[in-house]
Amino acid sequence: MAAARPPVRVAVLGAGSIAQVVHLPILTRMRGVQVAALADRDAHTARTIAQRFEVPAVATNFEEVLTDDIDAVVVCTPSNRHEAHVRAALQAGKYVLCEKPLALTAEGVASLLKVDGADERLMIAMNQRYRPDAIALRQFVAGGELGNVYYLKTGWLNRYRPRGRTWRDRKATAGGGAFMDLGLQMLDLALWTLGYPVPERVSAHMYARPDSEVEDAAAVVVRLEGDRVINLECTWNLLAQRDRQFLHLLGSNGSGSLSPLAVFKEMPAGLVDVTPPVPATRENAFTASYRNELSKFVDVVRGERTPDAPREHVVLMRLAEAAYRSATERREIELTPDAG
Repeated sequence: MAAARPPVRVAVLGAGSIAQVVHLPILTRMRGVQVAALADRDAHTARTIAQRFEVPAVATNFEEVLTDDIDAVVVCTPSNRHEAHVRAALQAGKYVLCEKPLALTAEGVASLLKVDGADERLMIAMNQRYRPDAIALRQFVAGGELGNVYYLKTGWLNRYRPRGRTWRDRKATAGGGAFMDLGLQMLDLALWTLGYPVPERVSAHMYARPDSEVEDAAAVVVRLEGDRVINLECTWNLLAQRDRQFLHLLGSNGSGSLSPLAVFKEMPAGLVDVTPPVPATRENAFTASYRNELSKFVDVVRGERTPDAPREHVVLMRLAEAAYRSATERREIELTPDAG
């Protein structure tokens, strides 16, 4: 009888909302995984959250959890700390899953990708890619079944919710507002669905309240090679009854959308609904995507799968920088060839 494998021992850096809502609930219930340590600058928060999820070790200094008995690190700290924490974890020989963005600049992302071991041990948490419906739609596009996909519209509109001022509301710590928080995920999903074509030009409009450092809403148009277009809109102050998240694409031979997943294709007999069945689940798409993402990360740590080095994140962050520049200068920005 084969000996039981030792558990994958994970340290979580940052005890904020994304760790509490997603990473810790999933990881602490995942078979063959032990959340061995939790680190947060706020000692009270770290102890309280560690007790809730029965995490045995607590630290306020992130380097303290990079011990020999830790296999992997999940970085959930404020965005401006990601680059330093990812670098330290990689240099300590750990596998790393980092919440987006990997760094606040494209240059910072490119620098991290040069760290020894990044190609084999680094993943970026672009969880929208792990939605079963998104994966199914991308297969239609990749297979050419919808013809030339020339237009894609996507957005993430969250309802207004009163909140206290946090690191997400400061440009120095978050890098931006609704676009950096919500738009970045949907822009990555759109580009990934299309196979990450080379971006050529970007035009952006952003709205910020007079007392805010960061934008509450953004509208971004990205022109891609092959005369394709992505139209993105996002806000975290939608005045409506419910949040809205969507992706619609138009092709020369069909169309597709999320959510719900719907795919239509022009056939000799006419327009046909070719929407594939997606297994029903009691989880919402957000939680299911993170569970799939974390499962892959654990498999990578075990050596059962290989990660895709997040080189596309350099393209994404160059686009983000160009979008903010476009909004500030009120003009379309042409991207240099190396942006793709």
